[in-house]
Amino acid sequence: MTLSVAVQHRAGSFALDVQFEAPPGVTALFGKSGSGKTTVVNAVAGLLRPDAGSVRVAGRVLVDRGQGVWVPPHARRLGYVFQEGRLFPHLTVRQNLLYGQKRRGTQMSGASLDSVVDLLGLSGLLPRRPTDLSGGEKQRVAIGRALLSEPDMLLMDEPLAALDMSRKAEILPYIQRLCSEVGVPILYVSHSVPEIARIATTVVALDRGRVLRVGRAEEVLADPDIAPVLGIRDAGALISGVLTDHFDDGVSALTFSGGTLMLPRQRDPVGTELRVRIEAKDVMLAIDRPSGISALNCLTARIEMIRRGEGPGVLVQLRVGSDLLLCRITRRSANALDLKIGQSCYAILKSVSVAKQDIG
Repeated sequence: MTLSVAVQHRAGSFALDVQFEAPPGVTALFGKSGSGKTTVVNAVAGLLRPDAGSVRVAGRVLVDRGQGVWVPPHARRLGYVFQEGRLFPHLTVRQNLLYGQKRRGTQMSGASLDSVVDLLGLSGLLPRRPTDLSGGEKQRVAIGRALLSEPDMLLMDEPLAALDMSRKAEILPYIQRLCSEVGVPILYVSHSVPEIARIATTVVALDRGRVLRVGRAEEVLADPDIAPVLGIRDAGALISGVLTDHFDDGVSALTFSGGTLMLPRQRDPVGTELRVRIEAKDVMLAIDRPSGISALNCLTARIEMIRRGEGPGVLVQLRVGSDLLLCRITRRSANALDLKIGQSCYAILKSVSVAKQDIG
């Protein structure tokens, strides 16, 4: 299931001109407020008729202004999850879910009510009404209702934006299960780096109505040139690996292409595949291998890219095995170390620097 978007649209002083293709999985539209994320997802949903261009989902043409093709929103077979759950307040959770099932009529080949209830952990909520639900519970019900309509794709427009950190932590695992177990592709809108790092397979970075970069999440998030859009303080990279050991002193070992990464103790069993986000500010850089330090992680690396901004900071992209890391240091440190592209070095990371919400 692929998504192809090439649309142009003007609204007042804002001009959108985007073009990208995304493979199956979770495609995250990422950018600051006003970058055009919601405009793009509304063009896909049919809530916006773009001035020009086309939208295709799995080869099915939803919009082609040049050919005069316009599939109305209700016929696009898309499930839309908004920032707020937008549940029917007079219906119970079960009835809200069944409304999604009714939308697909006699076509019953997709997910069943029981399977969706199990997937999203809704069994204890079925008799309750939306007024008796937390924000995270409402969003889980909204996702279930959209999923039961048997969509070709789910559209999620900042579904966690209205939730606090604890509620976000509650619902993110369910979205991850949705990605891995159901297989319905997702177009996910967010301006939160930790969110997209947890769930995205493809990232489309937007800035002022234009596409800056499209690619695998691991590549885009570790690109120093995209860091100003991500937010320098949120810059970081992703490492994927397999849990290989748990130790009695509260540490777990993750084996990846560049060696072994020590993490705070994980609940998942040995053999579990994990994705870990490592923030650039938590990575130290050394030319010589350090000794006598408390940090448990000292990884052999090679400098791939150096980005010097206008401020006092420098972003250094490191190759560790086949994975990429980002390191944020001062300009003074970069000059003192005389850093050069292709230079061998060591990336140093404290295990406790990796936050729980950055592991999934």
